[in-house]
Order: sequence, then structure tokens, then C-alpha cells
Amino acid sequence: MPIGSPSPLVRPAGSVPAGGGTVKHRGRRRDARRGRAERLAPYVLVAPAVLIIVVLRLWPLVLGVNFSFTGDGELNGTPVGLGNYLELAGDPLFRTSLRNVGLLVLLLPVAVAIPGLLATFIYLRVPGHRVYRSVYFFPAVLSPVIVGAIFNLMLGFDGPLNAVLGGVGVGPVDWLGDPGIAMFTVVGVHVWATFGMALVVFLAGFSTLDASLLDAARVDGASLRQIIWHVIIPSLTRTIQFVFVTTMIGMLTSMFGLLFVMTSGGPEGSTYLPEFYIWHQQGQMNRPALASAASTVLFVVMLVVGLLQITLLRRTGRQD
Repeated sequence: MPIGSPSPLVRPAGSVPAGGGTVKHRGRRRDARRGRAERLAPYVLVAPAVLIIVVLRLWPLVLGVNFSFTGDGELNGTPVGLGNYLELAGDPLFRTSLRNVGLLVLLLPVAVAIPGLLATFIYLRVPGHRVYRSVYFFPAVLSPVIVGAIFNLMLGFDGPLNAVLGGVGVGPVDWLGDPGIAMFTVVGVHVWATFGMALVVFLAGFSTLDASLLDAARVDGASLRQIIWHVIIPSLTRTIQFVFVTTMIGMLTSMFGLLFVMTSGGPEGSTYLPEFYIWHQQGQMNRPALASAASTVLFVVMLVVGLLQITLLRRTGRQD
């Protein structure tokens, strides 16, 4: 071998061994496949839930909206355009149900503030807070029918509540028979029966609260009202948004049992809600197309109210 020539056993710097390009190419293909699999994994995992929502939620919603433009009775299946919606606009019972929705929106801050304050007291470990946690949640496990029957007995004209009021010199109140207060009574019972779930959500939100903020506020001499307004509420903005939306949805879609047992929509239709109106048209009047139109209106109302609530709460959070 001539002097100075490279040894066949020594590979010059920068040279690639035989087959090295193929190995690198295979490695790059493996990495590309792994990258595609990682990008597709979230979609594959979410696909079953999306499919269930589309099949069991969105598709029936589309069918219901389409059905609301058809007629009832002799016009069953015949397109009637906006006829059902015009009939709803002229129906005093449906207009009353929409006014009651407005009342629920006005009472919503109270329905959210009650479990929020109770959760605050439990988080601050007031004496007996463990017992209160169980007691406050207990109504949430009761059936609305049972709750309605219990309060029918308590709020009857000759019931124990009026007996107590009579003992202090206040005349008996027709809680369920007076059109001016019957709706407030039913809403109050609903809030009592359901705020346990909101209480649990608030307690879960408190678990993410930075305790050092509360300690700093106490050291600075902040009062309880100042701690709640300037520390707790800004820290639980997301939780409050969630409770607002879910409580509103519950008021609009979960009060049928109470209404049916306590007032049956009376007196004089003053406690009608869209949910009860839909049941009345579908189950009692055999008008499914009109009920579908009312359901569509209820969906739009819930969507608009929910979006307005979220927008308002976000703006309030940014201002704080």
C-alpha cells in the first residue's frame, strides 16, 4: 500500500457508511408517522363524543326546527311557514311564560349568590361547617315531586308557615293561589332544592383559590365584605360564569316537576314557563308542531341569555 494512502479500515471524516442514507430515511419516515399519529390522536379520542352529540343532540334539534314549520291536525306534515310562531306570539299563555323567563333572569343573581355565600362560609370554616356541607346538599338528592308535595303542605293556606305568621300578627298569605306571588314561591322552592349542586361547584372552585391572598387581605385589615368582593369573586370568575349558566339552564328546563305538583301552571296561568307550555301543547292539546316551535324559541332564549351572561361576566372580570 503506498505511503500516505488512507487505510481501508479507516473511514475519512464526513463520509457516510454504506446503507447510512437508508437508515436515516427510515428514521425520518418513522418520525413523520409518529407526528401524524400524535396530531390525529386528539381527534380520534374526541370523535365518539362528537358523534354522540351530533346523532342524539344536533340532528334531533334540526328535525325539531324543521317540524316547527309544519301544521297540526288536518295540516299534519304540511308546511305552514311561520304560522306556528305567529300563533305563539298571539298566545297569552306563551307570552306569560316568556315574561316569567325574564323574571327568572332577574332572580338569577340571588339564586347564584346564595350557594356562593354559603360556600364562602364553609370554606372559611365557620363552626359546624362539616355538618352544613351535608345539610345544604341534602335537598339536591330529593325528587322534585317530593319537594313539591312537602312545600304544598307547608305553604298551604292552613299550613304551618301561615300558622307561624298568624302567631306574630301577620295575616295568612296565599302562597300558591295568589297570581302575584305564586311564581316567586315556586322559584324560591326550586332554588332551595337545587342550590346544593352549585354549592359543590363553588367548593371545587375554592380548592383552586390561593390561600395566601386571603392571608394578605386579613393582614391588611380587610373586612369580610372586602375579602369577598376584592379577593374571592375575582379569583372565582370562571366558576361563577359556570354556575350562572348552569343555574339558568336548570331554571328553564328543570322546573316542570315543581310546577306540575305545586301549581299546574296556575293560578290563571301565572306560573307558566316555556317548558310547561311545551308539555301542555304536546301532551294535553296534541299539537306537536306548535310544541316544536315553542321548543325552538326556548332554545334561542337559552342561547341568547347564556351568551349575554358570559359576555357580561367577562367584562366585569376584566374591569376588576
